[in-house]
Amino acid sequence: MNTAFLLMAQYNAMAVIPLDQVVKDYFPHLGTQKFLRKIATGEIRLPLTRIEPNSQKGAKGVHLTDLATYIDAQRAAGVKESKQLNGERVQQ
Repeated sequence: MNTAFLLMAQYNAMAVIPLDQVVKDYFPHLGTQKFLRKIATGEIRLPLTRIEPNSQKGAKGVHLTDLATYIDAQRAAGVKESKQLNGERVQQ
């Protein structure tokens, strides 16, 4: 299954998903400001897209392919952890 295609369906083929929507759908345990802090400190490795690069108040969002890559990486980490916990061999 292709995560990017699923996200295209979820977000009606928007290339850049508004920051508030990403937080609401995938990081509901964080507020927008805490989410931004975690991105700034590298705790969440997800690039932000600024629609107007020279404006601090300009709209921010996450590109659909970046979100898909992030979700796929989190899934891979979860699969690896599950295999380790169940004593399965994990390829490096």
